[in-house]
Amino acid sequence: MERLWTASFLSACAGNFLLFFAFYLLIPIFPLYLIDTFDASKSLVGVVLSSYTLAALLIRPFSGFLLDLFRRKPQYLVAFLLFVLTFIGYPLVTTVNLFLLIRVLHGASFGFVTTAGNSLVVDILPASRRGEGLGYFGVANNMAMVVGPMTSLLMHERGVDYQYIFYLSIVTGLVGFIFAMLIKVNKPFEPNKERIRGFDRFFLFKGFKAGVTLLLTGIPYGMFTTYLAIYGKELGIDASLGLFFSLLAVGLITSRLFSGKMVDRGRLNKAIEYGLLVSFTGLFLLASLQRINVYNHQLVNILFFVIPVILGLGYGLLFPAYNTLFVNLAPNNRRATASSTYMTSWDLGVGSGLILGGRFADSQGGLPLAFLVGTMMVLFSYVYFVKSAGPHFLRNKLR
Repeated sequence: MERLWTASFLSACAGNFLLFFAFYLLIPIFPLYLIDTFDASKSLVGVVLSSYTLAALLIRPFSGFLLDLFRRKPQYLVAFLLFVLTFIGYPLVTTVNLFLLIRVLHGASFGFVTTAGNSLVVDILPASRRGEGLGYFGVANNMAMVVGPMTSLLMHERGVDYQYIFYLSIVTGLVGFIFAMLIKVNKPFEPNKERIRGFDRFFLFKGFKAGVTLLLTGIPYGMFTTYLAIYGKELGIDASLGLFFSLLAVGLITSRLFSGKMVDRGRLNKAIEYGLLVSFTGLFLLASLQRINVYNHQLVNILFFVIPVILGLGYGLLFPAYNTLFVNLAPNNRRATASSTYMTSWDLGVGSGLILGGRFADSQGGLPLAFLVGTMMVLFSYVYFVKSAGPHFLRNKLR
């Protein structure tokens, strides 16, 4: 039995890694592509890129409802295939408006397939290994979220045409779909037959407070992953900017060696608290680099590649802990709704970060001000979690 769920779990991790890799491969080059190809402003870049978030936000609540009502794997495969096919549109668009349309379609399919994938993994994992399993599943996703941008930036720096980067995302997405087809769920499906009224059928209201803290934490993440290349050029960083994401991956992997086990041992709240504090430290340093650059450019070159390790450690603690928190607040037949609420909170934060980052980048304060605002949001998130969201979870958790 263990061999069966382990094989499916590995297939799910591989499929989602390639799904996220294909998606995040394009994130750091989109601003450069829109500016170079369509002469777009930074504010317009933020609006266009964040449009996927709006689509994901609209689809996620309905996806959670449908995934709790009907078998999840067929829905997962259909959404995965639509997600991959949407990539074909990027090399073909000739206007910003068409690019925006493709982005919206991509956001909708991404919102559905990621909710379905997260729900399937929860179904596959035994309860005693859920925190650890979600931790490793998160490693696969978050590794892709850093390896993807690193790969595209390295390709861009070596003069690879944007079109070939688009083609790479299509190929990796198709390979991911093959792995997705290999997933087997042996547990009997339990359709949600409860008569849940109103908006609660689409959203796990018990997770609202935790969702607020996760949303605030996602805002600076959206800022620095999207505008890192622009910020590095403003600072005059000498080394390859792709190295930033490599070191972010190092931090994420390192933290996952112990974060999942902390969750399974009942220290979920502490994992989130530590993660928020470590993330705050990294973001504060990132916001301070421009000021430090006036006095010591060499120190900035060093800090620029220390900061991603700190951020990786912080966010690596947060992802599995938050994921488990939402699942533990929901009954078994509402797991997909719990996953939807978790991802909706994160997407809303990241999408807001894209818009706010673009706005601040065009303002007098620039990206340092954007990162400083994001730092303060993480600090507020920490205080709110310690005082309200964390105790609320301990009172309402089901397992």
